[in-house]
Amino acid sequence: MTRDEMLAYCLGLPAAWLDRPWEETEVAKVGSRIFAFLGAPHDPPRVWVKCGPDRTLADEWLHRHPDDAEVAPYLGRYGWNTLRLDGGIGDDELFEAVDASYDAVVAKLPKRERPTP
Repeated sequence: MTRDEMLAYCLGLPAAWLDRPWEETEVAKVGSRIFAFLGAPHDPPRVWVKCGPDRTLADEWLHRHPDDAEVAPYLGRYGWNTLRLDGGIGDDELFEAVDASYDAVVAKLPKRERPTP
């Protein structure tokens, strides 16, 4: 999967929008919160997503995909992982990871910021 394909998928989710909070770094947000970090266009094709409420569940990704998943810098202790887009993780699994991250973030949003069904 390419970075552009992943970005398009992220932005296709309800009420998702693109932000560039740190120069070229692109993130997908819903409401005021980030659900996917995509980095800068020249960065390696990866996505940072929330893979669980804590390290215990997020570590399952590391065990299943030791060459293509790693703990996300700075956010790892909160259940965030970095997943390679051009590695051995299938597109369907990557989409499921983004969906789960999106759902986890939406669940924590104040009601006024949640997308309407």
